[in-house]
Amino acid sequence: MNELIVQDEQSLNELIKRVRAAQAKFATYTQEQVDKIFLAAATAADKARLDLAEMAVSETGMGIVEDKVIKNHYAAEYIYNAYRDVKTCDVVETDDSFGVEVLAEPVGVVAAIVPTTNPTSTAIFKALLALKTRNGLIFSPHPRAKNCTIAAARTVLDAAVKAGAPEGIIGWIDVPSVALSAAVMSGSDLILATGGPGMVRAAYSSGKPAVGVGAGNTPVIIDSSADIKLAASSVLHSKSFDNGMICASEQSVIVMSDVYDAFKKEIAYRGAYFLNAEEIDKVRGTILINGSVNAKIVGQSAPAIARLCGFEAPESARILVGEVESVEISEPFAHEKLSPVLAMYKAESFDDALKKAEKLVADGGFGHTSVIYANEHTAKDKIAAFGDLMKTCRILVNTPAAQGGIGDIYNFKLRPSLTLGCGSWGGNSVSENVSVKHLLNYKTVAKRRENMLWFRAPEKVYFKKGCMPVALQELKDMGKKRVFIVTDEFLFKSGFSKRVSDRLNEMGIVNTTFSDVQPDPTLASAKKGAAAMRSFEPDTIVALGGGSALDAGKIMWMLYEHPEVDFADMAMRFMDIRKRVYRFPEMGKKAYFVAIATTAGTGSEVTPFAVITDETSGLKYPIADYELLPKMAICDPELMMSIPKGLTANSGYDAMVHALEAVASVMSSDFANGMAKEAIKLIFEYLPVAYKNGSDETARAEMAYAATMAGMAFANAFLGVCHSMAHKLGSYHHLPHGMANALLLNEVMRFNAAEAPAKMGTFPQYDHPVCLRRYAEVAELVGIKGKTDEEKFEKLLDKLADLRKEVGLPESIKAAGVPEDKFLEQLDKMSRDAFDDQCTGANPRYPMIAEIKQMYLNAYYGKEGK
Repeated sequence: MNELIVQDEQSLNELIKRVRAAQAKFATYTQEQVDKIFLAAATAADKARLDLAEMAVSETGMGIVEDKVIKNHYAAEYIYNAYRDVKTCDVVETDDSFGVEVLAEPVGVVAAIVPTTNPTSTAIFKALLALKTRNGLIFSPHPRAKNCTIAAARTVLDAAVKAGAPEGIIGWIDVPSVALSAAVMSGSDLILATGGPGMVRAAYSSGKPAVGVGAGNTPVIIDSSADIKLAASSVLHSKSFDNGMICASEQSVIVMSDVYDAFKKEIAYRGAYFLNAEEIDKVRGTILINGSVNAKIVGQSAPAIARLCGFEAPESARILVGEVESVEISEPFAHEKLSPVLAMYKAESFDDALKKAEKLVADGGFGHTSVIYANEHTAKDKIAAFGDLMKTCRILVNTPAAQGGIGDIYNFKLRPSLTLGCGSWGGNSVSENVSVKHLLNYKTVAKRRENMLWFRAPEKVYFKKGCMPVALQELKDMGKKRVFIVTDEFLFKSGFSKRVSDRLNEMGIVNTTFSDVQPDPTLASAKKGAAAMRSFEPDTIVALGGGSALDAGKIMWMLYEHPEVDFADMAMRFMDIRKRVYRFPEMGKKAYFVAIATTAGTGSEVTPFAVITDETSGLKYPIADYELLPKMAICDPELMMSIPKGLTANSGYDAMVHALEAVASVMSSDFANGMAKEAIKLIFEYLPVAYKNGSDETARAEMAYAATMAGMAFANAFLGVCHSMAHKLGSYHHLPHGMANALLLNEVMRFNAAEAPAKMGTFPQYDHPVCLRRYAEVAELVGIKGKTDEEKFEKLLDKLADLRKEVGLPESIKAAGVPEDKFLEQLDKMSRDAFDDQCTGANPRYPMIAEIKQMYLNAYYGKEGK
């Protein structure tokens, strides 16, 4: 390729075209090809480290050759070692179980701004990063360091091309200027900027993505617990390195008063020259020009700076130290100095030291680096306080700042880099040491995967007529001593709850009964019960009754074990119970929870659900979390022989809706469906019998089992919008929950059965609308025949309507006695609240509020929407 001399905008545009063409070819290279090139380039740079160091000092007049050799060596060796095995091509990460592939691609052409302070090591560093990531690179050198920067770039380029890289993959501006620097930034795809604040600001304002770094003004605290020899040696080692030109190097030390003299003596012994008052004033007047560091002192030796200031310092002086007091911006010593000039402050307390360090960072070093020397074992609190207070992205402990900040020398988890991000504090886009990841675009290929499902039930579920006394024997076998019984007023006054308390008394287990649970239990009632529990201190809670008593018992259990919980937090909605914002605390540490059902409907004895009423608003809130799942469930049909007809109908139909919504749910599974479908079959067969003849033992038993199976089904598949609407219909118009569900079921099923709904439920297992087929399968299960799924579905709706009539439930909300004016007045708010109910999320068809409103209207007037 012909040599191109870039000295104006036309030649620069030609260079950009060449590099872009080379990069397009380079982007097709394999990881093996790239790694071969990366090795060759690093090797060549490493071999040229001394020559390049000599060129840099000769051209810029800054720094120390021997130290620049270390920088060049570091830029080649440490960067190669850090990224030699890192994948940067094509697929870099795979997780087949989650269906994810991450692919890395180059960003394109990178504009590299190189400072005069580190002209060759920065060039090596940026060139190697670009080659490892298959990017093209164009250098914009500092005018005072252009020859050595270009020499470093050429060294890397020649080795890379010889190893197979496209010719022209790295380029540079031969005659640098502010205009050409701006042009290369605007013509690139990404800017990698290292330089003064003005240059970095220009990069960020260029209109192109930029990775730039901010100014450093590193403060160092020397705590009373510090190893003084280590601290003094480290500070001197860092501050004198390459005459203080690394931006992370120490600018001020803040020494605790009780170790001040010892530190001063130690650092002076090792080569620090302490300025007298007159010399401090002379240096103070030389450090800055117009508020910025004087270029004449940058990278110069301590004796040279002294001569520039008009006095002599020993040739052995490695750094100049000014003992000053002010940390205000008006004090020149409080600034970044990019030279072996160090400010030293005395702190009367650790808080004083922290305040001084915080001020120094705020006035010139936001986001960069800060250091503390302290005993890691005895001064943990001080180190933690320092880390909390410092707004710097590198907080170094017992580490020389210059060599420690660049990483991988004194801490092997800090990425090696010669471009140190300062985060938003320093006006930067990155807050870490810049690495290969900042020069890559990552594409994530996310393949569809189904969520893990589950089937969770109480540890023990006992069933069969007469099982309760036998099941309760478990409590004695478990060594339980004190049982708190939660029930409702009717079961207590009728003596029904004595079946439990008598059995406990027989076993010698102390017990007490709380019976102040009303239908639609309130939070106030639950709090009252929890207070009684705290007085009694039970190791077991037995909730006996229908859904109200069982739900109230669960909330009391929660408040007893964790009185700190907030009801509003527990009632928070979730999309996925595993990812909910609020995490329920672990239950069962104080008390073992036993649920005994006395009605065949709610299934609360086997579910993680509890419906509680906010007494201030009157609204019902379904609370769900597996921490609320009872530890033991007892389903004894003998306890259900005296259920009145109305309760039999309402609770039985509630169980039917549980089962049908579990089948339709987006989280439906074979495990839940097995329970749900068996429950549906039993309810169709035995609910009419139990309703008409409450003493029929078979019917009562089968309904008890059906309700519990339906409960286990929806405990794992969850419910749908029928329950959402029923919760609000019941709370707004005081209808029994089972009745509210019965009045809405057919309308919701017709809504869900749409083959092309406006919106589908969101869950990976539910990949297309299948509700019609699911309902048809239910129809087939209960003996319905038809030529099409539509015909079977319509016959299933008719069968459900017939069941509703057979057990004496009304045909419409209006027929249930809800006044039309009151219903219409509250319809909009009720529809909105139903949409926001916890159960809505698992519905197979995602409802709009207007659609919920229309379903309410259809159900009110008894006209199913079609």
